Amino acid sequence: MINRLKSLSLVHYSLAVLVTVLCVRLVSLAFYPLMDTTEARYGEMARLMVDTGNWLTPLFDYGVPFWGKPPLHTWMSALGIELLGISEFAVRFPHWLAAVAVLALTGYFAKQLKVSALQVAILLATTAVFYVSAGAVMTDMALTLGMTLAMVGFYLCWQGRVVWGYLGFVGLAIGLLAKGPVVLVLMGLAVGLWLLWQYGLIKPWKQLYNRVPLLGGLGLMLFLSLPWYFMAEQATPGFLQYFIVGEHWLRFVDSGWQGDLYGSAHDEIRGTIWLFFAVSALPWSLFIPRALWRLWQAGSGFDKTTKFFICWMLSPLILFTFAGNILPAYVLPGIPGMGLLLAYAWRGEKVPKLEPIALGVSGLILITVVVLNLGPAKEKSDKWLLAQRSPAIATYYWKDNRFSSRFYSQGKAQLLESEEALRQVAKAPFYLVVGSEKLDESALFSQCVDTASTSEKSLLLCGR
Repeated sequence: MINRLKSLSLVHYSLAVLVTVLCVRLVSLAFYPLMDTTEARYGEMARLMVDTGNWLTPLFDYGVPFWGKPPLHTWMSALGIELLGISEFAVRFPHWLAAVAVLALTGYFAKQLKVSALQVAILLATTAVFYVSAGAVMTDMALTLGMTLAMVGFYLCWQGRVVWGYLGFVGLAIGLLAKGPVVLVLMGLAVGLWLLWQYGLIKPWKQLYNRVPLLGGLGLMLFLSLPWYFMAEQATPGFLQYFIVGEHWLRFVDSGWQGDLYGSAHDEIRGTIWLFFAVSALPWSLFIPRALWRLWQAGSGFDKTTKFFICWMLSPLILFTFAGNILPAYVLPGIPGMGLLLAYAWRGEKVPKLEPIALGVSGLILITVVVLNLGPAKEKSDKWLLAQRSPAIATYYWKDNRFSSRFYSQGKAQLLESEEALRQVAKAPFYLVVGSEKLDESALFSQCVDTASTSEKSLLLCGR
């Protein structure tokens, strides 16, 4: 009886830690600005979607289609704006919900394997890249949700639960609408390597056809995802050529790809994705060697479930080993596999220092939010600068306006690119945001009052 009460008490403690971790991240969503470029860009695209009523093609700017990614992440943030108004919380909240859905899926999957769902959820939620992405306005959490559903669906279907096979294909459709065909490659790598590792070169393929509803599942996946691709191409011809060939091939093979319409490529040394994983998966990446040793010793080798988790965890790393155009968040689709692997290694026991470490990670996010608001956020976002002006006076940007300026001015801060345009608006008082290196480009600037400034730009009040 005493042992049972003690066990129940430990469960309640773990549940309280998980709820605390999730609530801290939820509350934090409202307390730091959207920063350039990634979050501010996708937040502004969501605002544009609501403002223009164009829910088919995400917009990079008014009248400029965004061909770089499918629309799911933009739909999510735009729905947040529709329900909650324009704010940081509104555009981030749907991505936090997607993270919770990933936790629920992995927890359910763990339970089917007689593994602690609570431990899996805590491990996953407090992995650095997952905790940051749980509420970040990016494409990656939606992709991870699709990948997780696909992987869980496949494994449970392989065990004879055919309905989960169809749900796995729904996951692939989510991935196709979140980031594109990369989800097919990621899952294909994970599942293909697992089948080869577990069953050999010949044996698994007939079983794959017999156990998984390939034809019906593929039909369902295409039914859910393909119509948007066709409609997007009809609305803005050239989308498929750019997205499929450019974003999925040229960006992969050429780190310095010059065809990028929306920014510059990230040229990293080949293999850097493994370093990104080691850092992004902290603190739990430090536990992987010990977990693998425990799993090896437990069965004198890895069982099929361990192999499945390893292949899942490594699939993004294998794919992006030979790519230079990468970001740390690219490891995120494999993180649920890592969380499940660690919990599986300690099944029936407690992962060492799990709750204290989790609470420490949660505390770090609070410290990060405070530090951001003490200075860095002012440099990476125009929210603070625009808050220093009077809304009744028009605001303009001189030759450059960032995504955060568009979001926080709700698209009203216009761009001036010539002396003539500057003189045309000078008939009435106006604000002008000028980069520090451009303050000597017009004699008119000397007649303005510097009302606020950061290290990179100044907010000038002109015409009075």
